Amino acid sequence: MNRLYYGDNLDWLSDTRAFPDACVDLVYLDPPFNSNATYSQLFKSPDGKTADSQIEAFEDTWSWGLSAEAAYDRVMTSGNTDVAQLLQAMRGFLHDNAMMAYLAMMAARLIELHRVLKDTGSLYLHCDPTASHYLKLLLDGVFGPTNFRNEIIWQRSTGKALMSRRLPSNHDTLLLYGRSDASIWNVNTMFIGYDQSPLPEKTKMKYSHKDDNGRIFRLDNLINPNSNRPNLTYEFLGVKKVWRWTQERMQAAYDSGLVVQSQPGRVPQLKRYLDEQRGIPLSDVWTDIAPLNSQAQERLGYPTQKPLALLERIIAASSNPGDVVLDPFCGCGTAVHAAEKLGRRWIGIDITYLSIALIEKRLRKAFPAIVFDTAGLPKSLADAEELARRDKHEFQKWIVTWIGGQPWKGGQKGADGGIDGLIFFQGAKQVPRKSNPAETDTVMTHEKAIISVKGGQAKGVGWVSELVETIGREKAALGILLTAVLPT
Repeated sequence: MNRLYYGDNLDWLSDTRAFPDACVDLVYLDPPFNSNATYSQLFKSPDGKTADSQIEAFEDTWSWGLSAEAAYDRVMTSGNTDVAQLLQAMRGFLHDNAMMAYLAMMAARLIELHRVLKDTGSLYLHCDPTASHYLKLLLDGVFGPTNFRNEIIWQRSTGKALMSRRLPSNHDTLLLYGRSDASIWNVNTMFIGYDQSPLPEKTKMKYSHKDDNGRIFRLDNLINPNSNRPNLTYEFLGVKKVWRWTQERMQAAYDSGLVVQSQPGRVPQLKRYLDEQRGIPLSDVWTDIAPLNSQAQERLGYPTQKPLALLERIIAASSNPGDVVLDPFCGCGTAVHAAEKLGRRWIGIDITYLSIALIEKRLRKAFPAIVFDTAGLPKSLADAEELARRDKHEFQKWIVTWIGGQPWKGGQKGADGGIDGLIFFQGAKQVPRKSNPAETDTVMTHEKAIISVKGGQAKGVGWVSELVETIGREKAALGILLTAVLPT
């Protein structure tokens, strides 16, 4: 079941052969937030320095147009009258603008995600305050208000800079909905282990003892609250009481040092060690998972990457080992990484080839023996030609990455200066030896190759002269020309 899908998630989710009803146990989605921000994905050269190339991984910008109208019409004819009426009312209030285009896009996808969820499933929608209030209305329409579970606040940054007209924004919102009352909820995962340096004052007063090994514990009552239990009434260490445990269990706990008597005649008590307790129960405000800083080891350079710990908590809380986790906006693949780590099956969908390539690399590095497949990528010349016809920029990124290159920032849109991608590699050169200039030493160099992609049906010798000029201008070691049609 472990699979990546390349393409529009609405197209894939609408395919009932790929996604039949009730085939998924948990959905996590982190869609673009409509914050009008353009993000870039960074690539590094072999020497570890940030390359000149930056890829526009996606644009978090929406506008009302044909695609938005199509999504709106899809919802109107979906048969879900609650969502249709809600979206119609939103359009009457917001009119045809960027936010309305975003909500129409989301509504069509939420309907499909509800369809593929099992009755025991849950959905977490990760968003920010830009559109969270509108999205919650859509989720109420799709899932029903009674299936709302929590609005979870995650503190994603620690910035405290004063704003001139408002408070700084430093949190994201996770809207949690269950598919039904049977939705999985593993309550034992919703605890934070005690931090013993220092302990909260209330906990410190309760756990006031320490054994010879430095373990902190408290003494707990062993007397049964029900006084009418003849089978549990016996004398132990000279004290006759109605105990919580049988005499055999009491004796075994005493022999292992867990039951202690402070002095003869005193009621024995139980040692409860702090490090064996579940911890402090979580609330709906999560401040214990730090955002990824620029030096974080798990950071991949993807602009909206979330911490692995955040996804591990979500997946552990709302699914069981072997369950299927779906992320329809999988970005750099943190959700599928967490799912694989926790023994879940997973499905990821993304419309950007760079994301798919990044996830494939990430998973194979983290789990060398992993087995998964990727659907939607070109597997034949006809597939590649179709991708070039449908979206030449995605074709450029696919073919450049496929041959081991890194797409150039101009490969997305606008003038690219004759560069669609780069390949970094090690070269060598001879330099005079300092001790004897008549002799030479071999030193390693960092070189680059320029990739130029021509995905159209035209052909011309000018392509070659243009590439030669670019090689000289960029001081590259060589150039690679990729053409969709055979050259003369």
